[in-house]
Amino acid sequence: MPILPIDTGRYGTPEMLRVFEEKARIQRLLDVEAALALAHAEVGNIPQKDAEKIAAMASTKYVKVERVKAIEKEIKHDIASLVRSLSEVCGSSGAYVHLGATSYDIVDSANALQLKDAIEIIEEKLVALKCILQKQAGQHKETVMIGRTHGQHALPITLGFKFAVWGYEVSRHLERLDDCKPRVLVGKMSGAVGTQASLAEHAARIQGLVMKRLGIRAAEISTQIVQRDRYAEYACVLAMVASSLDNFATEIRELQRPEIGELFESFEKKKQVGSSTMPHKRNPETCERICGLARIIRSLSIPALENAVTWHERDLTQSSAERFIFPELCILTDYLLFLMSNVVDNLRVDEKRMLQNIDLTQGRGMSEAVMMALARKGVNRQEAHELLRQLTIKSEVEKRHFREILLEDKLVSCTLSEREIDEALNPKNYLGTAVKQAEKFAASV
Repeated sequence: MPILPIDTGRYGTPEMLRVFEEKARIQRLLDVEAALALAHAEVGNIPQKDAEKIAAMASTKYVKVERVKAIEKEIKHDIASLVRSLSEVCGSSGAYVHLGATSYDIVDSANALQLKDAIEIIEEKLVALKCILQKQAGQHKETVMIGRTHGQHALPITLGFKFAVWGYEVSRHLERLDDCKPRVLVGKMSGAVGTQASLAEHAARIQGLVMKRLGIRAAEISTQIVQRDRYAEYACVLAMVASSLDNFATEIRELQRPEIGELFESFEKKKQVGSSTMPHKRNPETCERICGLARIIRSLSIPALENAVTWHERDLTQSSAERFIFPELCILTDYLLFLMSNVVDNLRVDEKRMLQNIDLTQGRGMSEAVMMALARKGVNRQEAHELLRQLTIKSEVEKRHFREILLEDKLVSCTLSEREIDEALNPKNYLGTAVKQAEKFAASV
């Protein structure tokens, strides 16, 4: 019976859910057992025909999930149950199943296989989000809006510039994910404490052959497990991805508030309901979901970090936690990337409202531009700053447009012409390199 929201189908994309289905997990464990048998045959430890039989039967077509679970219910050991189930279907060749291996030779190598599949999917989603941000950055490179610091009006920027800032953040996550793969995607075939004693004289070669067949790297050294700093790093990278998505979603939520009204999530007017009681509501529901689930993803980095601590060469504290950490971490991160791509791709932009909002401060938001214009004419920068600070206060207190106040001031009116004042107060004239930076990102590879 489904319990968690992932199980009920509420969260997750089909491609990522398939990676972590119970049957898929068992298949990955069987893939490792098959690779081990074939490696043993290659070094002459077991007959080739027996290795081929094991490899042929190492499939959920023959090793049924139900049988593995039934045996586990009896003997209380998941990998021993898998080994017994595989041995049963291999006939006499079953004697060579799991030869020289410890459970976590199989588990950790299977972990790497699953995480490899998961990372490929997440990378695809990150690339897709970056492409959407590039498109939006190019489209809105000249869409002027007010930039805000501390929640207050600061200076004008463009929406394309904002998308470029987000896009480069996504690019850095792609770099981080690629950089951690050699450390995260590793397997092992090293026995009960890592000495490979059970694999005898061909131990190193067997480990190499297994990993080559599986398409992953062998850990440089391991105990009974690969060390969990590897998985902690991966969890932290995905937590950072989630935090970025949380940041983007929070910004969209803020800009959708009626008091601002500059960006809006798409809303299906024909069917979508915003509130069970208030018919007018159009909530930023998807962005709110992203923010909420990002908290779960970040929280998973904590047990991943704690799993780096183990008693001696191995204890069992990691096992139970990782049954939650790996699937939830990957499924939810992938899902949030899917949601964010849809949100950004279908954003509704109110450019008129953006320009109206810039003028809420009656031109005071352009005080820096006026200060710089005065400085270029030889006015001391510090003196100009203090003067304009006083003039902005006067404008606000008297509720008069900043332009009027500037024209009345002797120093300003003697230094700058009316045309120069108007030019300084025009937000489109004080964008710096915002447009070029948006263009640069939009054209980046």
